[in-house]
Amino acid sequence: MAKISKSVAKERIEQLRRELEEHNRNYYVLSTPVISDFEYDMLMLELQGLEARFPEFANEESPTRKVGSDLTEISEGFAQVEHRYPMLSLSNTYNEGELIDFHQRVENVAQAPFSYSCELKIDGTAICLIYREGKLAQAITRGDGIKGDDVSRNIVSIDSIPHILHGKNIPAEFEIRGEIFMPYEAFDRLNAERMEAGEAPFANPRNAASGSLKLLDPSKVKERGLDCILYHLLGENLPFSTHSEAIEAAASWGLHVSEHSIVARNIEEVTGYIEEWEERRKSLPYATDGIVIKVDRLDLQRQLGFTAKSPRWATAFKFKPEEALTKVLSIDYQVGRTGAITPVANLEPVPLSGTTVKRASLHNFDQMELLDIRVGDLVYVEKGGEIIPKITGVEFSKRHADVEKPVFPTVCPDCGTPLERDPEQARHYCPNSEGCPMQIKGRFTHFVSRKAMDILAGEATISLFYDKGLIRTLPDLYRLKAEDILGLEGWQQKSVDNLLSSIERSKQVPFERVLYALGIRHIGEATARVAANAFGNIDALASATREDLMQVDDFGEIMAESVVSYFANESNRRTIEELRSFGLQFALSGEKKSEISDRLAGATIVISGNFSISREEMKSLIAAHGGKNTGSVSGKTTYLIAGDKSGPEKLKKAEKLGIRVITEEEFLKMIEGEL
Repeated sequence: MAKISKSVAKERIEQLRRELEEHNRNYYVLSTPVISDFEYDMLMLELQGLEARFPEFANEESPTRKVGSDLTEISEGFAQVEHRYPMLSLSNTYNEGELIDFHQRVENVAQAPFSYSCELKIDGTAICLIYREGKLAQAITRGDGIKGDDVSRNIVSIDSIPHILHGKNIPAEFEIRGEIFMPYEAFDRLNAERMEAGEAPFANPRNAASGSLKLLDPSKVKERGLDCILYHLLGENLPFSTHSEAIEAAASWGLHVSEHSIVARNIEEVTGYIEEWEERRKSLPYATDGIVIKVDRLDLQRQLGFTAKSPRWATAFKFKPEEALTKVLSIDYQVGRTGAITPVANLEPVPLSGTTVKRASLHNFDQMELLDIRVGDLVYVEKGGEIIPKITGVEFSKRHADVEKPVFPTVCPDCGTPLERDPEQARHYCPNSEGCPMQIKGRFTHFVSRKAMDILAGEATISLFYDKGLIRTLPDLYRLKAEDILGLEGWQQKSVDNLLSSIERSKQVPFERVLYALGIRHIGEATARVAANAFGNIDALASATREDLMQVDDFGEIMAESVVSYFANESNRRTIEELRSFGLQFALSGEKKSEISDRLAGATIVISGNFSISREEMKSLIAAHGGKNTGSVSGKTTYLIAGDKSGPEKLKKAEKLGIRVITEEEFLKMIEGEL
């Protein structure tokens, strides 16, 4: 170990503490970490080593002795509650040698054979649920480990958390802890809606879950598709001798625990479990970042006790994120349909987590400055949540003197209009919404998308039609004729007929999807549906004041301002009138309303696989007949509708919970009253 003077050590210790406190705030409070978990853990390890070598600089306020806190200086609408039992964090390791050291420490105390409980470490945000007399009484975040925020009103909207328990021998009062997380499917949907609404996407599912849990409007939390897996039971005089026994009992009461946990009889079985899941976790529908290893015997847990920050009877083996080093070839500046400018790094192709990565978003000017990135740099790339390529840092030791610092544009790279800066979102925008080709093409691409008008035209088709002068405003799509398209490169009679047929069919798309298709900034798929149901038709919505809109569930000030601004624009009003003249639906259908039944009233339904109709149409049918669609199977699920290639995990979970699995044919008979 290299020698270091006391003065240098003291300075480095203070620097590390400042850095870690800032990273804690970014991670827990703001849900916007700027370094990876691995980088954070390496800083913490360095600080722990220095504090051990120089105990004279010990400080009870050091990040090595405190749990990271998600509490803000002001509670921001959430009451703070003290934990009955402190919520500590786990020690962690990235190598097998340290895991063996942990095992030997336990073995020295145990002096007898013992087992471990092993479970997946879900990458989410910790929660403590309190049940009294079999009913959910309170939900508290980790906070600083001593006290947390009471988020009960938001937790009740998460389908996998039961409000009332059923079963035998339920304690009069107990706590159960777990992880609130966002499945990949919900994460992808949320980020797509945010980007379509001109908002910055979340970096990973963990940040999305943490941010969602602290929303002030519970109805918005419900739409985020959060899930929960529980893993630790606490209470006075509980009748269990092992951790695994307690978790099995919790599952029998209807609580959602992991189906992948095991009891390992020795450390070899622990390492085998780690090796198995390091690869297998990639097929899970949610993010995991390691394995939690706990001593199974509760009496041995009590004997081992705690440090100031973590239990001595548990540790986490963290999977090191798959990372690649590659070169930045160039940086493009893309113009979105809302005018937002997004810098994108073009990379030397590199294999990563089963795919070849060629591009990675740099998000905005501030992120570029933070990374201090240059064209020609070698950069580290990993997949955020194993999905989205993300540049995590620059290898400055390999930077050449001739690398170029990118110059963020001051004018739109497409139309040349001077850019404006949005101070609230740290983004630059092109204000030329009606004359910027990329914005116009982007609005067309959004309009024809599957969740909007579902017209058979992708980006390439839109770009071709625009470049040929066939389309300039949305109504131009409905003016297209076969003779306009025949003869264009790649277009034959059949493809022309298919396109024109899909345009004709789009005239029957319901009002809520037409409203979404218009591309009003900050109005995603869900809020378009809410607005359509609240106002009934486009004229009522266009006449609504900011105050009227803010009375609608899910509408905040920014959304209300955006809607008012959209309808104040004469060009937008003209577009709507032209689209109306072509027969598009700008009101809820009275005929459709009369078809709605209550045959699925009270039913919570999950769909999985492929069907004869689109998944969106399937969801619409569920809603039209009084049912509720959710993304994950839980104890509250009524039916799982299984189509072709249904997800094996959902089927297995439904079978385990005794959920009825039905076919598409059975579902259709059900809503027609034949079952």
